[in-house]
Amino acid sequence: MYHPATVRLVEIRLLEGPNLYRLAPVVKVEVSLGDEVAWHGERDAAEGIATRLWADVPAAERPPRVAHLAAWIARLRRVAGAGGADGADPDRPRDGQAGDADPTSGDGVEVHRSADPGHWIVSFPWQEAERSRTLAEVACELARSELDPEVAPDSDPAVIAASSRIAAASSGGAPGMIGDADRAIPVISISGTNGKSTVTLLVAHILERAGRHVGSTTSDGIYVDGRLVETGDWTGPGGAAAILERHDVDVAVLETARGGILLRGVGYASNDASIITNVTSDHLDLQGIHTLAELAATKATICRITRRAGWVILNAEDPHVVAMARLVRAQVAYFALDVRAPVLADHVARGGRAYLLRGGSLVEAEAGDMRVICRIDEIPIALGGLARHNVANALAAAGGARAMGASLAEISAGLRDFRPSAERSPGRLNIFRHGPRVVIVDFAHNEAGIEALLAVAAGVAAGGAARTWPVTAIVGAAGDRPDDALRRIGTSAASRSDRIAIKETLAYLRGRPRDHVVAELRAGIGATGREPSAVPVYETEVEALRAELAIAAGPDAAGRPDQPHVVVLFCHAERSAVFALLAELGARPVDTPAELRALVPRLSARPFR
Repeated sequence: MYHPATVRLVEIRLLEGPNLYRLAPVVKVEVSLGDEVAWHGERDAAEGIATRLWADVPAAERPPRVAHLAAWIARLRRVAGAGGADGADPDRPRDGQAGDADPTSGDGVEVHRSADPGHWIVSFPWQEAERSRTLAEVACELARSELDPEVAPDSDPAVIAASSRIAAASSGGAPGMIGDADRAIPVISISGTNGKSTVTLLVAHILERAGRHVGSTTSDGIYVDGRLVETGDWTGPGGAAAILERHDVDVAVLETARGGILLRGVGYASNDASIITNVTSDHLDLQGIHTLAELAATKATICRITRRAGWVILNAEDPHVVAMARLVRAQVAYFALDVRAPVLADHVARGGRAYLLRGGSLVEAEAGDMRVICRIDEIPIALGGLARHNVANALAAAGGARAMGASLAEISAGLRDFRPSAERSPGRLNIFRHGPRVVIVDFAHNEAGIEALLAVAAGVAAGGAARTWPVTAIVGAAGDRPDDALRRIGTSAASRSDRIAIKETLAYLRGRPRDHVVAELRAGIGATGREPSAVPVYETEVEALRAELAIAAGPDAAGRPDQPHVVVLFCHAERSAVFALLAELGARPVDTPAELRALVPRLSARPFR
């Protein structure tokens, strides 16, 4: 019935808060049926977020062996006394997207389709970590037996032994999720593929200038009122708890990453506002997420937990993000660079709120009114409109800050005051002058991010003169990217630069041989017609930048040593050392509005549309 030769336990994972499958702490039991089959297909599936991985699969559609496992879990929860109030599904009132009811759902047990071929998820609520994990383990063992959970008597030795093991397990270890009753301050959550750190920093900065005491988390660390108090990636539930348990902040601005949602769940039961910047190819083929639709479903978790009176801020130009509006109970506002985005006309006509561009200014549109926030050329990180991705980030941040109570004047002041400095926004469009050369350091690490940064580099390279300076791109990637993603990174960088170099990221190989990463990047570069073997490879980011700046300063750059040049380093692992190198070489930061405008004087006189 449930033979171990064809059914394998993949993992038992305790999710401590809202997650892809349920909007509450649940035990995730993942099993695989039959032979292992590798995923293959289109990354950008046409069905969009209609791939509802959280749906409870109706009983009639469950494979018999998975139904068998679900039934054993439901029965053991009843026998062990885990039903009743604990067994009632706490996330059901907030989740209108679940599937049809079935006999086990009254015990809080649901079955979900996994994105991995042949894999299935069984989930159930938990309150005691060790006891719940033991219950899942015992249920898997019983499911491999010939015992029928519907007819086996409680006196059966196997059932008695299972119940005894569950009862003997430790009762400690409650979920770490912070419930609504335990949360004293409002929360805004920010997710997306690109731009989420910048938007988080922008929203926090706007609220700080408005007089709020702000705690925020990003992949760089934990900030309190703009001060970095703890370094590291704090975009998971641990970072949320670190902020929400403080007594010196009155608002939380939390970057929320895909990994935390999938591996541990969101650290709090609900938020007051949420922002999704975009969904593009990144971190695919990890934790069973292979397509953009599945990635969108994961990130949509923060929107599904936004309170009804709150706001969800969505990118109107991204169809995967637009589709999230159907899943939320909160009010929806859109942001867009292109006012022709299909969803906008009807949304604004019905009195909806949107953040748009009009005549070179950011505006808030609502109920027929157009309220100007500020001009694009007043926003330092926008580079006069050249940095289109940062214009979009500013629009998203304006919507988020507004949702948290900021006035338009306060939003304007915050956007105009935020500088892309290495101190305030490390690794996000940090620009330096090194003699006649311009150096751009950025964390971009996927195809969309690289394309956005090299578009900025091309604009800077055009300068104010009729000729264009050469651009060098120094790229690399972590080892946990799929082969096709690595190749696209190489192709994107090579097609948008005059010279390309590879820097290794040895600290982030994540099990992949270093030569494999380099080989895939070179394959992508070769697809542009360049000779892959001629592309230099450097072991570190510091070594790569030092060497490429020396080349850019020499006669090989363009025939004379004083030739202007733009060097873009996609910096992932050695940011502090890279900044130290630039200081050692005498490079000067470019981060004031006047200096940034001087990089692209031709843009200062015309509106951005």
